[in-house]
Amino acid sequence: MKIDDDDFALFGLPRRFAIDETVLAPRWRALQAEVHPDRFAAEGAAAQRVAMQWAVRVNEAYQRLKNPLARARYLCELGGHPLDPHDNNAMPPSFLAQQMEWREALADASSTDAVKSLDADVTAQLRQLRVDLEIDLDERRDPEAALPKLRQWMFLARLREEIERRLEALEA
Repeated sequence: MKIDDDDFALFGLPRRFAIDETVLAPRWRALQAEVHPDRFAAEGAAAQRVAMQWAVRVNEAYQRLKNPLARARYLCELGGHPLDPHDNNAMPPSFLAQQMEWREALADASSTDAVKSLDADVTAQLRQLRVDLEIDLDERRDPEAALPKLRQWMFLARLREEIERRLEALEA
């Protein structure tokens, strides 16, 4: 194990979007047990600093791997195609039109049923994007093709947060 290993190598996982998430948390706990600074208390301050760097590295990798959006984004970066979140001009026109419809529907929604219906539509779109990303990243090994889908996912994730806030406000 090297500190500059990619997250997948660090966790002993194949470099894939679809990972066995049941393995992730136990592996994280095992790695944390190996590198916890308390294990190195007898070895002095320098060893504890190194252990702290390892603990931070393991935690950062875990956070990236457990979040599907972050994991997809990381795979694109590893594949030489980092996502610029400010470059949203690569979205298909049909998705841009759908964005406008969803925003209008959320603004016009006056009942929890209307907001829940919108949420169901957005959640279904998110599920499809996840399937499409898995195909691009794992089967085709084409991180560049995944970038527009990542941008869409980022938009939909923000929209879902707004939907949740709207539901909370309507139910209060």
